[in-house]
Amino acid sequence: MEFVGLAMVSSPSTSISSPTFIQIIKTKAVEQFSPIPYLATLLQCMLWLFYGLPFVHPNSLLIVTINGIGLVFETTYLSIFFAYATREGRLKVLKILAIEILFMLVVVLLVLLLTHTTTKRSFIVGILCIIFGTCMYASPLVVMKLVIQTKSVEYMPFTLSFVSFINAVCWTTYGLLPFDINVLVPNGLGVILAFAQLVLYACYYKSTPKKEDNAEIELSV
Repeated sequence: MEFVGLAMVSSPSTSISSPTFIQIIKTKAVEQFSPIPYLATLLQCMLWLFYGLPFVHPNSLLIVTINGIGLVFETTYLSIFFAYATREGRLKVLKILAIEILFMLVVVLLVLLLTHTTTKRSFIVGILCIIFGTCMYASPLVVMKLVIQTKSVEYMPFTLSFVSFINAVCWTTYGLLPFDINVLVPNGLGVILAFAQLVLYACYYKSTPKKEDNAEIELSV
């Protein structure tokens, strides 16, 4: 099981996912890894990239730069996944990718044709970013529930939670200087959820079965 950190405006998954794809290249198989987190991050990067363009939300060079880089990373990851996936896996990626591209085309055309001021465009695209951003940041709730039920942080890596927290704090600060509610809302929520993950990690770290313990149990059996 793998959970990839998806943060709004930028994604910490770009650095954390590298070992996963190195493993895929070495084994020449995607095994049980899911492309969904990377496809979701790709859509998020496209939305924020569009939001940061001068004719939508002026003076957002940092948003454009970061998400442009994120778009390159996610495209690279998906290309590697596509290269080593089964035929069924490739079809799944292509279907979802086609839906995402169609969605973005509809959004871009409607926003540019029906609205003629940056204020209205920022509002509409910003609402979409908040909706998708909130959904992305709420996704770790499933993992947090699993941690509480199993009293184990095995499927909630500390590095991922910590980087997500730092990422959310940085972008929340950015949303305050100057004030941008579209950046502030999803990332503010991200700070709370990522901090909650760190608290859970501290609470259940000691009760998490260690690999050494599991190995000893298997040997004794």
